[in-house]
Amino acid sequence: MDRTILKSQLERYRTPYEEESAFIDSFIDLTSDPLAYKRERLEGHFTASAWIVNRRRTHTLLTLHRKLGRWLQLGGHADGDENLIEVAMKEAKEESGLTSLDLVDSTIFDLDKHIIPERPHVPEHYHFDVRYILEADINEPLHISDESISLAWITFDSVVDMIGYNPSILRMLEKTSKSEILL
Repeated sequence: MDRTILKSQLERYRTPYEEESAFIDSFIDLTSDPLAYKRERLEGHFTASAWIVNRRRTHTLLTLHRKLGRWLQLGGHADGDENLIEVAMKEAKEESGLTSLDLVDSTIFDLDKHIIPERPHVPEHYHFDVRYILEADINEPLHISDESISLAWITFDSVVDMIGYNPSILRMLEKTSKSEILL
């Protein structure tokens, strides 16, 4: 996948969620920026995430992110790689140690544009996060990377209790419950 394929997928992407559809055009516009896939684009850049679920669709794998101190899906920076599916897979493997990861669908599962707070030597900026759904064996041992404080398989019923109010994670959870491709 490259920026042409991503742009085409974004142009076809439809969602019933107003907060998600509000920023699709900004994702499309970003595909034409030569720095879109690099951290050096200080206004914002593409990232890729993996919404990892077990094969029975009862749990999702979340990480307690070391820098942000919040429970999130696994993912990270593209660092110049225009194949965001590969980025999501690579980040999921690196951050979890899982080898049983399978891509459920090569189409975009979810989009989220969110602000990343300022840190030393890094100004506040946006992540244009393209998300894909993966499944994994819930019984495979997890290996916590340096980017995480913890990793945990969370039952769908417990996600809200664990993360609090995070509309983008709640949206992915709802999509998982409703999606026909997952049955």
